[in-house]
Amino acid sequence: MSEAAPDLSTADRLISGLSTTPRLFVDVDLSAGGMVTLPPSASHYLTQVMRRTAGDGVRLFDNRSGEWHARVAVPHRKATTVELVEHLSPREAVADLWLCAAPLKRGRIDWVAEKACELGVARLVPVLTARTVVDRLNLDRLRAHMVEAAEQCGRTALPDLAAPVTLAALLAAWEPARALIFADETGGAPLAATLARVPAPAAILIGPEGGFTPDERTAIRALPQAVAVSLGPRVLRADTAAAVAVGVWQAVAGEG
Repeated sequence: MSEAAPDLSTADRLISGLSTTPRLFVDVDLSAGGMVTLPPSASHYLTQVMRRTAGDGVRLFDNRSGEWHARVAVPHRKATTVELVEHLSPREAVADLWLCAAPLKRGRIDWVAEKACELGVARLVPVLTARTVVDRLNLDRLRAHMVEAAEQCGRTALPDLAAPVTLAALLAAWEPARALIFADETGGAPLAATLARVPAPAAILIGPEGGFTPDERTAIRALPQAVAVSLGPRVLRADTAAAVAVGVWQAVAGEG
């Protein structure tokens, strides 16, 4: 004889329903009772892919006010209108950690942008170095990857995405109060023990596939705020190094 299904409370049923509700980012200010017209891409996804119609629910977040439960008012494949029903949560707190990373080949840099969002980086800064192999960077594509990561991972905050900057310019304008955690492939202090002493505001600097040149390493180490660290005995790809360094920092010095 099978056991009877548990009697779920109203709150439990609401949470269960919201977990299967489509979740979308909208770049507009959201407020109680407001009506929002979704852009064509979101409208197409909601009506043509998810097959949502009038009265169906959708979760929205705006990177400013947090997350909202909304209801489809007028479905349209290019301009769906939704009504905001309930404020579910405020925008999450984000530790003041930057990821400064040399642009990589397409696919790899997209992955870095996704993981920067998932891991809670406050700002992603593309840094042009002597051995950077990418001379053009599609910032709109990178932001789209961060938005998709936030939608899928329940984030209510998106990293700021800076315009590419040369390493020399980055170092020249460095903030006095911000530590620069330099992942030095030639060696440095043990990662976890060092990062435990480097709270926010901080930044992690990751080089290109070919690494930093000797002159670049000298310039970085000359910065008073720079802290050289080792990512361990194994040779890591640049994108892997970025994810490892950010993940360890968040675990020992950031949000946990």
